[in-house]
Amino acid sequence: MTTTILINGQPSDGRIPVTDSSVVRGDAVFEVAMAYGGVPFRLDDHLDRLEASARKLGVGLPRRSLLVEWMTRAAEEIGDGAVRLVATRGSSIPGEPGEPLVIVFGHEMARPDGPCRLFPVTAPWHAAGVEWDLSGAKITSYAPNMASTRRAQAEGFDDALLVTVDGLVLEGPTFSVAWVIDGVLETPGLELGILESVTRRVVLELAAAEGIPFVEVEAPLERMLSADEAMAWSTIREVQAVSHVGDHGYETGPVTKTLQEAFAALVGNHDSRGGVDPA
Repeated sequence: MTTTILINGQPSDGRIPVTDSSVVRGDAVFEVAMAYGGVPFRLDDHLDRLEASARKLGVGLPRRSLLVEWMTRAAEEIGDGAVRLVATRGSSIPGEPGEPLVIVFGHEMARPDGPCRLFPVTAPWHAAGVEWDLSGAKITSYAPNMASTRRAQAEGFDDALLVTVDGLVLEGPTFSVAWVIDGVLETPGLELGILESVTRRVVLELAAAEGIPFVEVEAPLERMLSADEAMAWSTIREVQAVSHVGDHGYETGPVTKTLQEAFAALVGNHDSRGGVDPA
């Protein structure tokens, strides 16, 4: 099921100009929020990041109240599922008229069942901590990441684990990663240029609330391979156990289970602002 597609707030058949920047150049920003019971989760956090990404890319956005209205409408229509927003700059053809577009729609998205198996892929396209104009921006130019996923799947795995050319762990193509050593949760730090994931932020908040010690690190792949547990975090995956990185296997341990249960409780008791219902 896909919801009504809204383009600049108006119902649409989903067609956009072939001259649009998102088609010709992959030049756009986007966000994906999960809807639970018709309510978008942590919507303010997602829109904060969208606005930051748009500023870096130089893409104009409508006022936030409209973005909230459009995403909330899609969330209410889908009930439980993913709500996507793509904001483009308009035509990429010199002299070609074309207004910027904000595309919003929702669709069903089942959370992956069970632990996932990750295949390490070197990511030379990743900034890996080198500051540049689009550091931290969530842009639509994901072709290298998607290619890494396909490579991992061709090797018989579920998805990729991106590492620097020097062997430091970064993130997945569309998710953050973490692992547990001696009861301490470790996750790559934002200074590595990984995306500041909304789910990552939420899970670290939950870890603090549960009394789970955590640290942000710059760690080689060997460090992750020595861990007792490993996890993948994202809007779609929520808190997913990792069973393998390459040939190395992990159990779904107590820290992973605690965070899975805490996240499930949170999304069952959130309001439209992303807070927790005290009841």
